[in-house]
Amino acid sequence: MISRSDLLSHIPGLRRYARALLRDPDRADDLVQDCLERALGRGHLWQPRPGGQGLRGWLFTIMHNLHIDQARRRTSMPPEVPLEASGPLAEPARQSDRIALGELAAAIDRLPDDQRQVVLLVGLEGMSYRDVAEVMGIPIGTVMSRLARGRDRLRQALAGESTPPLRRIK
Repeated sequence: MISRSDLLSHIPGLRRYARALLRDPDRADDLVQDCLERALGRGHLWQPRPGGQGLRGWLFTIMHNLHIDQARRRTSMPPEVPLEASGPLAEPARQSDRIALGELAAAIDRLPDDQRQVVLLVGLEGMSYRDVAEVMGIPIGTVMSRLARGRDRLRQALAGESTPPLRRIK
């Protein structure tokens, strides 16, 4: 049977070897801990042999075998990715985005045709005012006016405000 004090005296050497072998202090400490756990669990199997392997050699053999087993497991597993490099763990809910897009589409549909055309050509297609004026065959000032009125109506519709009816002045 192995005494704990015998194991404790070999820990510094095991740690040095594990750190030199793995070049990662955290993984090295894990390897030493696994080695000590296995040695304690199977301590009844160790028998001192005259002129043969001592406790130190037995512990290093256990560590070597554990290292080989872990290396085999690592090659069969996907590579570890640090948590910081893996990106966001959760994605924001997208239901509200779909609702907002649906509300925008409905508000655009409610625009008068002349305003809807200008809003779509400028906002969706990214056309310049001059190009929209040429496409629609209207002056640039009319494009800007229709666009401003269309944007105002969209803003009001998305804010939940109703557009006041136009008054006729005679």
